[in-house]
Amino acid sequence: MIRESKIRRIHKLNGTAHMIVGASTGFAVAYAMQADPTTTIMFVGLGGVTALIPDMDTDGKLSNKITFSYKFARATLQLMGVLILLYSFLEHANVMRWIGVGLGVGVIILASFLTQRMMLTLTGIGVVAAGIYIEENWILLLGVYMILASFVAHRSYTHSIIGVLFFGIIAYQFEASVGIEGMFLTCMLGYISHLITDMKVFPFNKRGVRWFLPFSKKEF
Repeated sequence: MIRESKIRRIHKLNGTAHMIVGASTGFAVAYAMQADPTTTIMFVGLGGVTALIPDMDTDGKLSNKITFSYKFARATLQLMGVLILLYSFLEHANVMRWIGVGLGVGVIILASFLTQRMMLTLTGIGVVAAGIYIEENWILLLGVYMILASFVAHRSYTHSIIGVLFFGIIAYQFEASVGIEGMFLTCMLGYISHLITDMKVFPFNKRGVRWFLPFSKKEF
């Protein structure tokens, strides 16, 4: 078991390594632009974060970290369903009692179908709503990205040219919003660095990247 665990760790790059590579691309952009120390730190952090974005897909490392555990959410909803059921049964009478009981049972049943993928979808919907509320297109588009990512398999479309292009639109809108030159390039290099370091040309990757989905499923 210990040997198998070591082999699994060897055959994929972990999140920390992706962050380090992404942060390095951010530093490279700052160095090339001769940025001041504050902007350099900002670019380094942004490169590290965007290097994790492709793993926002189903079963990706990042998707599990930016959402609540579906087990916790499921237990919370089930508890709410029980409380609704008990309150309705004890405090209401006649038709309202049975409507409340039915609602409580419905929440309990609904909670049993909750998955981590659904949590990512709901998180994306929340981000879209936030983007609409504060009128920031890049936040809205990031929410759309999260929703779409929740429906695709790991290392599929978020790890392809389509994913790069979609994230490029988000990065462009982000730079336009904050007004700091170099943000777009930092975001793109951070994102692309993840895909490059996931390629099969590196010995620590057992699987590769399907750059040309949906036209080709060949891994590189």
